[in-house]
Amino acid sequence: MVMMGIFFNPPPGQGAEAVKLPPPSHKGAVSVAEALKARRTVRQFASRPLALAQVGQILWAADGLSDPRGLRTAASAGATYPLELYLVVGERGVTNLDPGVYRYLVAEHALAPTVRGDQRAPVARASLHQSWMAQAPVLVIIAADYRRCTARYGDRGVMYTHMESGHVGQNVFLMAEALGLGAGIVGAFEDRGLSQVLQLPQGQVPLLVMPVGYKH
Repeated sequence: MVMMGIFFNPPPGQGAEAVKLPPPSHKGAVSVAEALKARRTVRQFASRPLALAQVGQILWAADGLSDPRGLRTAASAGATYPLELYLVVGERGVTNLDPGVYRYLVAEHALAPTVRGDQRAPVARASLHQSWMAQAPVLVIIAADYRRCTARYGDRGVMYTHMESGHVGQNVFLMAEALGLGAGIVGAFEDRGLSQVLQLPQGQVPLLVMPVGYKH
């Protein structure tokens, strides 16, 4: 059952009741080689909702915990983990989950609501009016707080953060394919406009938008 609560933009992980995601599966029916061969960038999506378990599996694969020491599925320079994941959920985009923007809480494997309502169309407008994006039931947003990495590595930490976003993006692609879904990827957007739609905290900037859903 979805935990209902007030949607607003609190400090990360605080002040909003989180939606616990089903535990991720660590075994699949599709091999890595099969997923790599089948992976394509998808720009047309069926109007079919995702299950909460599918959403949780994709977010875990993207950058979730894979080790009790706190290590994650995506490599990170010095384990500084400068990335944040957000999920934009459309109306009837995910079964038993309200439309809105959610922050992925890695340690809890949960979603913290931050913005109320279906924000897919505003995201598409901020992404240079790429209306096809709004067809997908969900959008995975990869955002960065460079300070976490640059505090250790100086200016080179910016490059390391960009490398990490590539790791996370590929994880999304491969897990979507393994689940019988498809994913697209968008890097063309107005940084400030997209940040405003998502109500990103100060210091975080969007890097990639990845629409995910059933292929049309």
